[in-house]
Amino acid sequence: MSQNQGRSGASTQETKFPRGLVIRLFAYLIAGHIFAAFLYLLFTVGK
Repeated sequence: MSQNQGRSGASTQETKFPRGLVIRLFAYLIAGHIFAAFLYLLFTVGK
């Protein structure tokens, strides 16, 4: 029981998924939004 004391404040997502996967998904989310904004900018300027 003493080994779980340090992770008592962890969210349910962090205990479910590995930390690397969460970071990778977050990075893909940010990159996808940047790519979508770039495409939107291209179409807006090209009009």
